[in-house]
Amino acid sequence: MIIGSGLIAKSLQHLDTENTVYFASGVSNSLETRNSEFERELSLLRTAIQNNKGSRLVYFSTLSVHDQSKQNSPYVLHKLQAEDLIKNISENYLILRIGNIVGAGGNPNTLFNFLKNRISEKTPFILHKKARRILVDIDDISRFFESEYKHLNNRTVNFSYPYYYSMNEIIEAMEEQLDTAAIYQENEEGDFYPVEFDDSVTQYYSEVNAADYLKLLIKKYL
Repeated sequence: MIIGSGLIAKSLQHLDTENTVYFASGVSNSLETRNSEFERELSLLRTAIQNNKGSRLVYFSTLSVHDQSKQNSPYVLHKLQAEDLIKNISENYLILRIGNIVGAGGNPNTLFNFLKNRISEKTPFILHKKARRILVDIDDISRFFESEYKHLNNRTVNFSYPYYYSMNEIIEAMEEQLDTAAIYQENEEGDFYPVEFDDSVTQYYSEVNAADYLKLLIKKYL
């Protein structure tokens, strides 16, 4: 069973089975502040667990829970609350904390879509020189489930390509693919947060280096 209709949910359609509940619904906007939206997801999550006892629950959380600058954000606090709910009432689960998803379409405010639109439309933007970001191909999520997830029982796993890309690396690769120069001003702001990746994740990505992975994403989705 797949709960949700967004980018993640659509990428999992070919994995839809009766004995696994993929919970890909709820709050997707990291800037959300309305309690009603958070409560709606928690209620739906609780119902999904109670109505599917005996099934494995797969929940999609966020790597932002590791970001010290966001520890008090309503979105991060909500995701941690959802994780705790799962651990307390689900007997069989996998919590996947995901970084910046790259895919076809989706939220126009994601990092990848934001930069793509700004560069292709020649719209100026501000570049935070110290910022680094972790990226993940939307298709890697379903492929990871097919290859590794059966061995991960009642675990919380950080999942993304295990490399911190600088903004310059991402922008320069996009400029080359689009054959367009980005228009931006640099400042000294920005940061990144360290993430520990499970051996199953590093092994999954062991055959591709960081530069090639970025090129693959840009060629595939730009």
